[in-house]
Amino acid sequence: MPSILRAESPRPTNFQAEDDRLFVRSAARAMQVLSAFHQASGPLSLSEIATRAGIDRSAAQRLVHTLTVLGYVRRSADDRGYLPGIRLLDHTLDLLRLDPVVQKATPVLLELRKTIRERVDFSLYDETRLIYALRMQSKRETFYATLVGHSVPTYCTGGGRAVLAALPEAEAREIIMSAPLQKYTSRTETDPDAVMALVRQARTDGYAVVIDEFVQGEVAIGVAVTRRDGMPLGAIHVAGSLSEWTPEDFVRQAAPLATEAARAINGSL
Repeated sequence: MPSILRAESPRPTNFQAEDDRLFVRSAARAMQVLSAFHQASGPLSLSEIATRAGIDRSAAQRLVHTLTVLGYVRRSADDRGYLPGIRLLDHTLDLLRLDPVVQKATPVLLELRKTIRERVDFSLYDETRLIYALRMQSKRETFYATLVGHSVPTYCTGGGRAVLAALPEAEAREIIMSAPLQKYTSRTETDPDAVMALVRQARTDGYAVVIDEFVQGEVAIGVAVTRRDGMPLGAIHVAGSLSEWTPEDFVRQAAPLATEAARAINGSL
């Protein structure tokens, strides 16, 4: 079963830029080292970092040492490997406090959370995935649902289908075809034509509904947040438990509120 913590990045982290004279390869390799932790389940050894980063062990050793001195990598408490360093959180804060969309979305989502009293999230669009920038939890808190930076695929989530619906048809299909279409539950739709049909439905409705496709027992609504020209910047997600809501009741209650929240954010950008 694929991870629900991180959707696959649309761009490889070990790319080369042979013809780009401004491209700093040493900086790229340092980012490859940090990216080695993306799918890790615990501390990584130096050899594991080198393998995941696609570099030789000698280069990994020098880069890990440099990043450790700077505080971006640290030794694990049991001294059995390396973990990301806490100074990476400084950059997370910079992104969240300086991003104009997050700035505008925050007060709107706070008000939406008070009204709906269910889980409310805001994500930023990154082609084949969405990356959560704001998380506002309901009474059913889980570890994965509290993490900023958690990313989800566009093809099988409410917010993802909502942003695909904001794109031209050909571009939406291209993104779907470029993503690994994996099953997260037994109900995850992975047929590209069927996903496109659901995207068209979201375009007609103004929001997308996903039931049991990404998280078992969950109904979720997604509404796109867009630029003035209609191109997607991110999405509002509102999720409820199927043990407490029928899909019809949840859509009736949450869809107008989420749609109005997105409209408020769009109008402020």
